[in-house]
Amino acid sequence: MAKYSQDFKLEVVEYYLSGFGSNQVSHKFGVDRSDVAKWVAIYNKYGIEVLSRHKTKTVYTPEFKYKVVQSVLKNGLSSRDAMLKFNLKTHAQVLDWLHQYQQYGIDGLKPKPKGRPKQMLKPKIPQIKLSQEDRNKTQEQLLEELAYLRAEVAVPKKAESLKTGTGSKRGRRTAAFAELISGLRQSHSLKYLLRAAKMSRSTYIYHEQQSRLDDKYSNLKQQIRSIYHKHKGRYGYRRITLSLRNLGFTINHKCIQRLMQSMQLKSYIRAVKYRSYKGAIGKIADNVLQRQFKADRPNQKWVTDVTEFNVRGEKLYLLPIMDLFNGEIIAYQLQRRPLFDLVKEMLSTAISQLKPDDKPIIHSDQGWQYQMRFYQQQLQQHGLIQSMSRKGNCLDNAAMESFFGILKSECFYGEKFNTIDELEQTVKEYIHYYNHERIKVKLKGLSPVQYRTQSLKTA
Repeated sequence: MAKYSQDFKLEVVEYYLSGFGSNQVSHKFGVDRSDVAKWVAIYNKYGIEVLSRHKTKTVYTPEFKYKVVQSVLKNGLSSRDAMLKFNLKTHAQVLDWLHQYQQYGIDGLKPKPKGRPKQMLKPKIPQIKLSQEDRNKTQEQLLEELAYLRAEVAVPKKAESLKTGTGSKRGRRTAAFAELISGLRQSHSLKYLLRAAKMSRSTYIYHEQQSRLDDKYSNLKQQIRSIYHKHKGRYGYRRITLSLRNLGFTINHKCIQRLMQSMQLKSYIRAVKYRSYKGAIGKIADNVLQRQFKADRPNQKWVTDVTEFNVRGEKLYLLPIMDLFNGEIIAYQLQRRPLFDLVKEMLSTAISQLKPDDKPIIHSDQGWQYQMRFYQQQLQQHGLIQSMSRKGNCLDNAAMESFFGILKSECFYGEKFNTIDELEQTVKEYIHYYNHERIKVKLKGLSPVQYRTQSLKTA
């Protein structure tokens, strides 16, 4: 087996961590993929000091072997984790010591005496009386039974202790036992091992596949879980894929979807809605927007609407204005009652942000607030073009409806609020998060504010 220097191993690890796959690293440096995986695992878990140790022929004491075995039996480590922790060459070494200990106790871990024993005593062969049933068995049946008996002896005696327990602890023990069975497959048939261990084939295959998946994607799964919980479950696999790419990971979205399914991580599902339509009480504007929800520059097309929250019988109303250029909420108002002041103050805040040449289209539904004469006069005075959805066509204002669905699914539904004040503070924090941190697929993995800032720099 070739020996590699510390600098060479470190170079291989750094190249892998920069975003290249194990196949690419193996091809570039001419090393086996298993070596790459092992060096990366050692580096991630114990740092450069352990990675720098050269593997030379080492004689291990019984006390050291016992310590390794106990880390598996009592601490629940897998053979691979024990290999990394104690800086061993292969995990098969751990399985071998574990097997010796299960069969012979601490004596099985002691070194075997060298040379030929002084006296070779012939073992006494016990006389076995065969029953009539055994005599009638064919040679094939006897060989099969012998193979099973050998497998039963090989299976560790503490199989039951490994499988006891509840919940995740029991799952870890079953996974450890499945790994022990994998180590015995070279000398025994799998069906006899599973029969002796009283383990179903499907359970064994599941833990074997899960072990491979954990070894290959352990670091990636940790990053996925961190991003998912940072955003409180609001990100699905697409946004998590973009977040990982922003961190330097090169990974396919289908792989992220599969890993999230295996970790049972799901984004929130949306729900709906509030309607402010009370009939024609003023002038109804034409549908100028015509579902053209794309804008070429900031402050070209705005959409607005009102939505309602209910907490223990008390209500909170939110009225935002969204810029269709980047989906940013440029102004909003929160009130306990849906009075016209809600629209008036929100409109005033939004107009104050316009430049002299900005004359956006502002689109809404046919809610009573938008039919008010004062509202329409304010739009005309500042050169804004009013647009309204057709009656009964919520899709005419789909962009705003989509925002409300995202808002409620990610920070309202499934949450418990004791007071309206708590909800109001949560909504304010979410809108800031939505504008500055929450990335969008259609914005090339950027948040609305990041996208607007980038577009202004390139303009």
